[in-house]
Amino acid sequence: MIYAMILFAVTYVLMLVFSKYRPYIALASALVFIACGMLPLDQILGAIDFNVLLMIAGTMGLVKLFIDSRMPARLADLVMARVPNVQMAVVALSLFAGVISAFVDNVATVLMVAPVALAICKKLNTNPVPLIISVAVSSNLQGAATLVGDTTAIMLGSYADMTFLDFFWYLGKPGIFFAVELGALASLLIVAWVFRREKGAITQEGEKTVVTDYVPTALLVLSILLLIAVSFVPNKPAITNGLICTALFVVGLVYTCIKEKTVKSAVEPLKSIDFQTIGLLLGLFLMIGGITHMGVIDKVAELLSKMGGGNVFVLYTVIVWASVLISAFIDNIPYVATMLPVVTGLAAALGIDPTLLYFGLLSGATLGGNCTPIGASANITGIGILRKEGYTVTNKDFFRIGIPFTLAAIIPAYLYFWFLYA
Repeated sequence: MIYAMILFAVTYVLMLVFSKYRPYIALASALVFIACGMLPLDQILGAIDFNVLLMIAGTMGLVKLFIDSRMPARLADLVMARVPNVQMAVVALSLFAGVISAFVDNVATVLMVAPVALAICKKLNTNPVPLIISVAVSSNLQGAATLVGDTTAIMLGSYADMTFLDFFWYLGKPGIFFAVELGALASLLIVAWVFRREKGAITQEGEKTVVTDYVPTALLVLSILLLIAVSFVPNKPAITNGLICTALFVVGLVYTCIKEKTVKSAVEPLKSIDFQTIGLLLGLFLMIGGITHMGVIDKVAELLSKMGGGNVFVLYTVIVWASVLISAFIDNIPYVATMLPVVTGLAAALGIDPTLLYFGLLSGATLGGNCTPIGASANITGIGILRKEGYTVTNKDFFRIGIPFTLAAIIPAYLYFWFLYA
């Protein structure tokens, strides 16, 4: 287990220091985990979240068709016509991304909103890096707001037998949705503060962008509706969301080929799939599988339970802030899966209702990913989009937005849960 922890820690340090080579570092580390037997061969496929990979690939392709239709540029026109300056444009897009991600996977949200943000930046001739980062962290924040917003929320709902409406009103009290929205409002103030100097007026010059084809937009909207709809289907295949996104992308490719009357028209959308981002996520999935197999996550969960002692407030505080710290560096899915039964056992031992600890765990694990560039799939995807556009995102670029954003979002939620459910 010690060697797995060391390899994992060294890998993350290398990825933070050599940000341009993150996919290669992650894949190389994954190979070491496999070669050394820390991830057995029969567990490789189980460690990979094919649903996420398929969803990213399919949505990237759909977004390329969406961009080619010029709809993002048209939406950028609409946003720019309704906000007074760049600062408010960033706030509006961050809010828009947050609302969508409460019902749709965070990665899909980033892939849908980023083209609009890029279009605005191109029209204003401004650096898109901070804007895309704001969109990514806003998307990640709202994942815990509803039962369908994030994989960890789905896991909690299934484990605690919670329904969609329980996230809004639970045990006669306001649910986790309102805690997340409270944090979202506070975090928007942080976004406004970070962009406080961006007071340049947005002027509308020339004619409005004309959309050339509405079919890609229809396919993208259909993907959102289907992702929401299937969230209510019990016992569905684990790769359902990924299959929806890839199937709609295939439909889009076929439509494009028929419309353009050439198979070559499918090349550019296929080339738009960011295989570096997919490679990075693949490497991370295998690494997490390795440390999970070696018992690292179980050991961390055990350590957290000991740190809380017999005091409910201390235990709650440890769970929230340790979850923030841990999920800043590792995928929150295996962590939450491991901690749910631990939290249940701790609550039973203390003779308390586990809701407080459940909500603290989910909020901390969800929001912690915004602390680092590699803490959440939404962040990785946003940075991947910027890289394909020719922009480099430094750790400083991310930290100046991600860390204050996380603190502004988690502190109100932390207090909210304690006063309502303690």
